[in-house]
Amino acid sequence: MRRKIIAGNWKMHMLTAEGRALARELAPLGKEAPGTDVIVCPPYTALSAVGEVLAGSGVHLGAQDVFWKEKGAYTGQVAPAMLVDIGVSHVIVGHSESRGRFGVPEPGMDDAVLAHFGDSDKTVNLKLRAARAAGLIVLCCVGETLAEREAGQTDAVVSRQVAGALEGLDAGELAGVVMAYEPVWAIGTGKTCEADEADRVCGVIRSEVGRLFGGSAADAIRIQYGGSVKPGNAGDLLGRPNIDGALVGGASLVAADFAAIVKACPA
Repeated sequence: MRRKIIAGNWKMHMLTAEGRALARELAPLGKEAPGTDVIVCPPYTALSAVGEVLAGSGVHLGAQDVFWKEKGAYTGQVAPAMLVDIGVSHVIVGHSESRGRFGVPEPGMDDAVLAHFGDSDKTVNLKLRAARAAGLIVLCCVGETLAEREAGQTDAVVSRQVAGALEGLDAGELAGVVMAYEPVWAIGTGKTCEADEADRVCGVIRSEVGRLFGGSAADAIRIQYGGSVKPGNAGDLLGRPNIDGALVGGASLVAADFAAIVKACPA
């Protein structure tokens, strides 16, 4: 049986003191949910402080992004080794927001501004491979926009993103990769993909991994669902055969809500 994995993505929330306080509330989950991998992903500025609070708790420290170079003249970027150096064990790559694909359009977010969030399938692949080379476990996000879903392109988009992200890897390297299905239209919108459909698309991801790396790799890889996961819908989602965990946004900022999601994992 695949081990469940719940990760909280704090996004651009939490100053250092706030992050410490929330981490203190979440630290007991490491012992209260021993059958589940629990990860929290603060902003870069709070990583060290949160890591100090979580040390020895069993709750893992994750980062929200990473660059693919070891060092150099890359102003504003953070290398995989820098994350490892401060105790980070997991990292998110390919989140729709880092790809410039937002569930809720914001005023002023025209094409020129969205180019700032310039991740592509190619850069996601570069980040994933660099992170794995440094020993980080990668939570790799894929998902379609509302326009792509309405055009019947969900399966094609998701399969293309999976193949692009995993290009150049061999089956043995997948042990440190977790896929995350995050339909863009459900991120931060309050809309949730119905559990049956979320499970179906996670099955599409599993099938694509099987096409690329074989049946054993497909059976072994863990796939999270993300997109307005809350205590009220977590149990239904996490009970589905192709959904091995959740990548949680807003609910991860409330200790009681995040704990309820973790505890919704089937034993």
